[in-house]
Amino acid sequence: MSARRTGSAALLAGVSAVLVFSAGSPAAPGPGGREGALRAEASALASRVQSASLDLYALDARLHRAQARLASLDATAAQLEARQRQIEQQIGATRKTLRKSQRNLGTSLRILYEQGDTDPVAVILGAESLTDAVSTLDGLRRVSDQSSALVQTATRAEVRLRALRADLVAQRARVAESVREAAGTTRQLASARANRISFIGSLRAQEQLRSSQVDALEASVQRAEAKSQQLTAQVAASGPVAGVVGDPGSSQTPPPTPTTPPAAPSSGDRTLVVSATGYALPGHTATGLPVGWGIVAVDPTVIPLGTRMTI
Repeated sequence: MSARRTGSAALLAGVSAVLVFSAGSPAAPGPGGREGALRAEASALASRVQSASLDLYALDARLHRAQARLASLDATAAQLEARQRQIEQQIGATRKTLRKSQRNLGTSLRILYEQGDTDPVAVILGAESLTDAVSTLDGLRRVSDQSSALVQTATRAEVRLRALRADLVAQRARVAESVREAAGTTRQLASARANRISFIGSLRAQEQLRSSQVDALEASVQRAEAKSQQLTAQVAASGPVAGVVGDPGSSQTPPPTPTTPPAAPSSGDRTLVVSATGYALPGHTATGLPVGWGIVAVDPTVIPLGTRMTI
């Protein structure tokens, strides 16, 4: 139906139109179409919530695995750190032993040097007894041999501990890198999980909004249907409408009598040629529906209220 806006009264032109009444779906999005669209949106939102929830479950599983790996790496790093502290303590003790052994060996060598000639014959001649001479010779050799053995043992232990410490340092470096990577992965997964939860909350809020809009629209339609039945009964009791109230171009004379009586409602399509006046007005119809696209004011004695039509 075409119309042209006029002045401040927003009166449009009266035109002739062909109305095709159908029991099928309306061409314009009236209350029923709006309700269907809202339900479709709510269904689509529910599907998106379901898909996002499955993504969230997968993220939770990945996050738990990442957290478990990070905890394991942290424990390994702590063990390596403790082991390195033990190695450092052992290296310190070995160094003390080595220094002491070196001092003892130096003392023994100095004594041997200060005594000068250590020829066995001279020792025997200078000793008070043979036993004293043998003891002196054995003591000098034993002290020297023990000090030398201790120095060698401490040196080998320090070399071994230093190598072990170097290996532990390398292990700690590798584990520390793994910890950093695992921590980064955990943070990324936690952030993605938080974003997914926020997204699901937004979808659910939209879904609830659509559901509330559907409920409000259903209540509005039910009220309109009740009002439509009431108005139809009132109009049927008072007789046909004499004219259109508020139309400056209309007169108070009854409209021409149609050459053929209105046909009884049927389940199929009907075609009716009418003279229609279009207005650009705000507000609601007599049944309480908001005016706008898909809403048509009719004479209920000719076109029953609630009829779906194509214009």
